[in-house]
Amino acid sequence: MLKRGSRSKQLFGIHSFRIPALVSSVTLILLVLILFSRDGDKKPMPVPAHLKQRWNRFDSLVQFRPVVEFRNGTDLISQIPDSPKAVLFIAHGCNGRAINFWDRSPTCQQCVGLPEERLLVLEGLSRKFAVLTVSSMGRCWTMGEERVIVRDIIRWWIGKNKLEKLPLVALGASSGGYFVSALATNLRFSSIVLMIAEGMFDQMDVPEDYPPTLFVHMPKDTYRQQKIDEFMPVLKSKGIDVAAVECVEFPLSVSTFAERIPGVEENVSAKLFELFRSKGFVDANGYMKSDGRKTRWKKALQENKNVLLDRQLVNHVQEELNLAFAYHEMTSLQSEEIFKWFESHMS
Repeated sequence: MLKRGSRSKQLFGIHSFRIPALVSSVTLILLVLILFSRDGDKKPMPVPAHLKQRWNRFDSLVQFRPVVEFRNGTDLISQIPDSPKAVLFIAHGCNGRAINFWDRSPTCQQCVGLPEERLLVLEGLSRKFAVLTVSSMGRCWTMGEERVIVRDIIRWWIGKNKLEKLPLVALGASSGGYFVSALATNLRFSSIVLMIAEGMFDQMDVPEDYPPTLFVHMPKDTYRQQKIDEFMPVLKSKGIDVAAVECVEFPLSVSTFAERIPGVEENVSAKLFELFRSKGFVDANGYMKSDGRKTRWKKALQENKNVLLDRQLVNHVQEELNLAFAYHEMTSLQSEEIFKWFESHMS
């Protein structure tokens, strides 16, 4: 028989063992949960308001009536609203063309109206910006003679349309962003926007009268994030107004493609989403698991006879998948910030 004191010591020893063991178990469980949350599906988030805005939200404000011209070996497409207040030049990325920014219409039978490009143009026209798009000579923009050619095209177009007194701004995406950052040393812009591009600031002399610069970028691209973080202080040190807007991933839903792409019906949008979910291209909350370019969704679409997507809209869907993953794509989702930047630097 144990004495009371001995039993108390033994019981105390048992509890001493159980408490550390309990703490260790809880810690292990927490670690597993943390690891699971990192590797598992992302938590659902409220759908941003701008994602609920349909592709046709500008119908009551403005209609596409582009003018197609050819000059200095390339094509340019433009539209001037009534009483314009500024001129906006837009430079596409690699593999892009001016026709991507405009819906097909009687004045532009070749136009294709990619979803993000067209919305940027419509936003500009609705805010009374005259919009000019030009196609690069090759697959991507080059930084030599092409800068002089485009400078002359812009000057010619502005002069022809008697818009010399208006502020001139520019937006370039990817290759077009590099191009615009360099073109800003050839033309006097009131401000510029560099989209998914860090610019050419480590390869050129930046004058003190360089235009205010807004970086619209996707933080998933860590290289560009680091370069932008490097360049912004340099520009600020020269007295140049500079800012950045981050674009993050968003979940797809059954209505995403119908809401953002002209010509995609609601039932086709829903079937597309269900196909992506059944193939594991999206997680349980609708987030893309991989970049749209690396997702074999086109093969899955070919094998599925239940989803009747117009072949001419394949590139439109591709753009939205890339955008949803938010690594590298043209975006109109930050249009409010972009045009506020332009408008705040026009005085």
